Amino acid sequence: MSDPAPEDIILFEKDPKTRIATITFDRPEHLNAPTAAARLRYAELLHRCNIDDDVKVLVVRGVGEDFGTGADLPEFMANQKAEDPTRRLREFKLDPEDVTFPPRGSFRFGASVSQWYANPQAGCRSLQEFKKISIVETKGYCYGWHFYQATDADLVISSDDTLFGHPSFRYYGWGPRMWTWAQMIGLRKFQEMVFTGRPFTASEMDECNFINSMVPRDELEAETAKYAQACARNRPVDTVFQQKVFFEVMKQQQGEYMGSLLSGFFESMGGSVRPDDEDLMLDDSTFDRGLNESVKDNDSRFPPEFRLSKSGRAQAPQQATGPGTDTETAGPTGNSA
Repeated sequence: MSDPAPEDIILFEKDPKTRIATITFDRPEHLNAPTAAARLRYAELLHRCNIDDDVKVLVVRGVGEDFGTGADLPEFMANQKAEDPTRRLREFKLDPEDVTFPPRGSFRFGASVSQWYANPQAGCRSLQEFKKISIVETKGYCYGWHFYQATDADLVISSDDTLFGHPSFRYYGWGPRMWTWAQMIGLRKFQEMVFTGRPFTASEMDECNFINSMVPRDELEAETAKYAQACARNRPVDTVFQQKVFFEVMKQQQGEYMGSLLSGFFESMGGSVRPDDEDLMLDDSTFDRGLNESVKDNDSRFPPEFRLSKSGRAQAPQQATGPGTDTETAGPTGNSA
């Protein structure tokens, strides 16, 4: 089965009268995980909105129950393992007939990908460099790549049932935007997220000053619209651009871009990590068994309130957990970045 078209995953509309544009992630059957091509479309749309004088405010949201659980991990791993580098090079916006990808086993083989995620063209930190007002609307899962968007947005409007975090802290250990997350959440609480791997609730993120407004699910769209309209009616776009440059200078003084490069470097070294015992590792054995089953078993080893999946968190505490226990619990497996 071929991948869905990027235009079918990343929807876009704008209202020149209100100057409010909307990007919507529409792949709910995969928890809104974008393909690599969809991420490139997302970056292109942000670039377009940056220049378009019909856009002053951008709202980013997701279809269905969740904002999203991150990028398409099975696609990412398939591209990394493929002998034919065609799809991998296309993610870099390169013609495979003209470019030879670094050989497998070289440092550049993995590092090229992690460093690419620090480039706004890749669709990972693109919202960080957006010079208009951005509002991210979160609900359900806000994990991985979708967590990047929430962190890089100017405002976050959240339903009270949202879970925030990065599953990679459970199955890999790194995320390319860690520097920024530590600054946004606060070092002490972010260290808790990293070392336990647990997601944070909307209430906890509200206490960390990560959220601008938290409302019940049925009030979410109205609350987002209220903020978008207020931003659109405030100062002129030229003033907004100047304000965004000010905040960009402030973030760079705090080392935002350097942090992306540094965490990308450490992420590139993941292949040298050895498991202690039965740790979940993203290797051939994991994928031979089935990614969903491996993530599910790993999630079951944690206390319910520390689990990544909503179904797992809803279960009563169990005295014994381990491989094969709690096999009904499905963890989000869409995430790769």
